[in-house]
Amino acid sequence: MADRILLVEDDERIRSSMRLSFEAEGYEVAEAGSGEEALDLFAASPADLVLVDLMLPGMDGFECCRALRRDSAVPIIMVTARTDTHDIVAGLEAGADDYVTKPFVPKELAARMRALLRRARNDEANETGGFAFGDLELLPDEGVLRRRDGSEIHCTRTEFRLLCELAATPNKVVSREQLLERVWGYDYFGDGRLVDVHVRRLRTKIEPDPALPTHLVTVRGLGFKLVP
Repeated sequence: MADRILLVEDDERIRSSMRLSFEAEGYEVAEAGSGEEALDLFAASPADLVLVDLMLPGMDGFECCRALRRDSAVPIIMVTARTDTHDIVAGLEAGADDYVTKPFVPKELAARMRALLRRARNDEANETGGFAFGDLELLPDEGVLRRRDGSEIHCTRTEFRLLCELAATPNKVVSREQLLERVWGYDYFGDGRLVDVHVRRLRTKIEPDPALPTHLVTVRGLGFKLVP
């Protein structure tokens, strides 16, 4: 069965061009011209991956990402004409897994889509043991991060996978390049900001003081490590 892509883009010309390109790659494509329409379509028939343009009429792409994230771990790629770091970071913090800027190279976007879809399938297939650090328990096979008192901590799929990757080798430094390859599946492209933003988001969820992290530690010039 073909993977289903939900394409959220208000420019009909661009949307049509992208749809034809994706269909030529073998995807089934659903189109939405607004964030509100996208949420209705997703609720009626969930997609395997969502591409969201940030500049949408009415509900913008940031809010669309946040709304999707409240109920789903679906991979989200945001598409933006802006190259400003603030907008890119804001989109990632809204729940997107990755971003591309316009004009983008179709082959690169297709490669990113395949990597995220492959990763999502692997997440569902792979099972491994649990990890404990501080007052937290990480259970990869159940997709659960919880405190010892039983309360669960909500993470996006990417945040959870990032934490699992670091927990698999406690006290060992993992570089941004290694994390881009292992978590995002990007072996020849990717932006270190993806890693930094998701690490920062994780710290707000697992650290007593995110400004002074004790578990998810930065090793300057090298990468990150998880200290149990």
